[in-house]
Amino acid sequence: MEERRASKVMTTKEAVSRFVHDGDSVITGNYTESLPMSLIFEIIRQGKKDLTYYSQSGTYDAEFMITGGGVVRMVSAFLTKHGGRKNGGSMVERYQRAGKIEVEDYTNFTYSARLAAGAYGYSYMPVLPSIMDTDVFRVRGFMGEKKFGVTTCPFTGRKIPVVPAANPDVCLLHVHRADKFGNAQHWGGLGSTVHACLASKRIIVTCEEIVDHDIIKSSPHLTIVPAFRVCAVIEEPYGCHPADIPGYRNRDMAMVSMFLKSYAHEDGLRTIFDEWVYGLPDRAAYMDHYVKVFGQASLDRIRAKSYYSAPANYGIAFDSGWDPNGLAWELGVDMEGLERLIEEKGEIVDVD
Repeated sequence: MEERRASKVMTTKEAVSRFVHDGDSVITGNYTESLPMSLIFEIIRQGKKDLTYYSQSGTYDAEFMITGGGVVRMVSAFLTKHGGRKNGGSMVERYQRAGKIEVEDYTNFTYSARLAAGAYGYSYMPVLPSIMDTDVFRVRGFMGEKKFGVTTCPFTGRKIPVVPAANPDVCLLHVHRADKFGNAQHWGGLGSTVHACLASKRIIVTCEEIVDHDIIKSSPHLTIVPAFRVCAVIEEPYGCHPADIPGYRNRDMAMVSMFLKSYAHEDGLRTIFDEWVYGLPDRAAYMDHYVKVFGQASLDRIRAKSYYSAPANYGIAFDSGWDPNGLAWELGVDMEGLERLIEEKGEIVDVD
C-alpha cells in the first residue's frame, strides 16, 4: 500500500528517460488544447527513435515530433496545414511524400473508437457502416488488412466494419492540476483524452500545479486519470505552451505564428529546434528565453480571466458509518456487536 501511495513526482527529463523507449508507440493524450509540448520537446532532446506516433488532431505537436526524426509511423485523424498550398507547409506532409514516415489515416470517430476499445479492454470496436464507402476504409497504409475489419452483426445479420483496439505504450498528458500520487484533473475540451490515457500502458502527466490530495478529493468529477495508472507527475507551469489551457491562458499566437512561418521551408523548423529545443535544457529555460524574445507583456496578454463554474455539493448526512458513541448508523450496534452478527448470521442484517 505504501508503494502504491508513494510520490511519483520527478523531472520531465527523468520521466522521459525512464518511461519512453526506442520503438514505443506514443500518443498525445490531449485533444486540440493543452498539448503536452514540454514532454514532446524532451523526447526530441533525448533522441528517442523508431517511434509510432498517435495524434488525433495534429498541429505543431505532430510537426515537432516528425521533424525530431524519431517517428517512423504516424496514426492520425487529421493534420492542420496552415498557410494554404502556395505559402503553407507541413513537415509531416514532406516526410510522408519523401517516404520517411508511413501514415495511417482514420476519421475522428474511427480513431476515437480504437482508443475506446483499448480503454475498455476490447479487441475491436464496431463503427458506422458508411465508412466502407470512403477511401479512409479502402486505402491501407502500414497496418494493411488490420486497419479495418468487417464482421456480421449477430442481431441483424448486417455487415459491420470494426477497428482494432489501440493500446499505445506511452500517453503524454498535460493537465491543470494533479497530486503527487498521480491523480490528474483536467477540464475543458476532452475529446478522446480519457480513452487515450486509459488505453495506454504508461501515462506521463505534466501539470500546471501540484496540489494537496485533499483538493483532489474535494472535486472528484474533475479527475480524468486515477493515480494507479500514472507513472510520473511533473509540475510544469506552461508545459503546454504555446497551446491554450482553460483557466490559465489562451493560445500564444505570437509563438504559434513563428512556428507556422517556419513550416514553409524544410530548414525553417530545424532553425526553431536549434533555438527553442536543443538550445534550451528544460521548460523553465524555454520560458525565460520566451520573455527575452517576446517580452513579459506578450505572456501577460494571454493570461486567462477568471470564470468559475458553480461548486458541486458532495455533502452527506454522516462523515462516517459510525456515530459519536461508536454505534453503526444503520445497524445501531458497536463493532463487537457487528462482528457478533456476522459470526451468527454469516451476513450483515438490518436489526430494526
